[in-house]
Amino acid sequence: MSEVRPFRALRYDTSRVDLGRVLVPPYDVIAADDRARLYARDPHSAIRLELTREVAEEATTDYAEIRDALASWREEKVLVRDPRPAFYALRTCFTAPDGTQATREGFFGLLRLEDYEQRVVRPHERTLAGPKADRLKLLRATRANLSSVFLLYEDREQRLPGLLAPGFEQQLAADAEDESGARHSLARLDDATCVDGLKGLLAERPLVIADGHHRYETALAYRDEQRARHPEAGAQAPWEFLLAYFANAHAPGSLLLPIHRLIRRGAAPSQRAWTERLPGWTQTTLAVADAESIPRLLSEHLTPLRGRCAFAADDASGKLRIFSRPRADDELPVRVIHREVIEGVFGLDEAAVRAGAIAYPKSAAQTARDVRAGEGSVALYLVPLEPDDVFRVTARGEVLPQKSTFFFPKLPTGLVFRLLEADGA
Repeated sequence: MSEVRPFRALRYDTSRVDLGRVLVPPYDVIAADDRARLYARDPHSAIRLELTREVAEEATTDYAEIRDALASWREEKVLVRDPRPAFYALRTCFTAPDGTQATREGFFGLLRLEDYEQRVVRPHERTLAGPKADRLKLLRATRANLSSVFLLYEDREQRLPGLLAPGFEQQLAADAEDESGARHSLARLDDATCVDGLKGLLAERPLVIADGHHRYETALAYRDEQRARHPEAGAQAPWEFLLAYFANAHAPGSLLLPIHRLIRRGAAPSQRAWTERLPGWTQTTLAVADAESIPRLLSEHLTPLRGRCAFAADDASGKLRIFSRPRADDELPVRVIHREVIEGVFGLDEAAVRAGAIAYPKSAAQTARDVRAGEGSVALYLVPLEPDDVFRVTARGEVLPQKSTFFFPKLPTGLVFRLLEADGA
């Protein structure tokens, strides 16, 4: 189903650059206030290949500055293109939000672009026109994939670690700790057996976009432009492929975390209102000492309910209410909570949600602090979706509700880049 191939990566020369200092989060999660700090952190920071220094500059830039920086860094040999095509294994060791240590393994390669209608690459969320127009300007200016789309596939047999192991043992190319404390180990994979194994692994299965919907759709738009201009180029032209990172959705380190809800409009329901408006739901009430105790309580009492429709409600009164009910096979818990809780309990319809009646913090601890600071009346803590939920919904051609899941950790920019040039060039 999915066609992947090795490529000649453009990478930082780690004898010239401290890789840990130049890695940055994906462009779309970098706060406006962080741009100047990341720009100043290192003169070769990867942010300089992704974003303007100021948000206001995006509307008028043609990204010539980034194009020139890319050319200059190549000329100075700060960025060097590998001599032979390879896949690139990545092992990321990180601290999960609950404080446990975890490891995620995946690999970088080129993915043949497929229209969504082919059901080979499947989106899980809708996109906006503005970000796609901005990323298309950048792609036209640089003719390079400067950050990777992150894709998930299903492999319950865990075949990937065995394919990646030789690279980590024999061809480690880089090792660095990023600003968040995550450690990234990158290895080249060019052995014919390994290359064929990775191609075969993904040829059997479809892919779901975890992060990078705007980049994927931008690449499709650029592909179609180039096809119109170069009809003779054929199916192997560079713009027919995109830099992508692939990870197994069922691997232990592939974390699909919930995005919580903070009710910003409306008062906290009384105990009687909760009971009357949620018939059929069981309820357990726990004492809460402070915001910092919330993650532990959720881990102990909410996480074990992830096979049910479940959530926890926190109105900063010193009580944490845990609600759950049985889940039908085709139900998506986040949809149930929006229908029966956000609309049914709080009376907030879709128009109110779009108008800002809800905030979406990713951290349970931050959500707890926000509700105690008066930024909302009730915090709703959700259970994470299962990989099966994501693949089932996207297989039907549907998308998940807004802010359904947070794929953690984010994939940093700066480990590998890809030029839209033939690999023989």
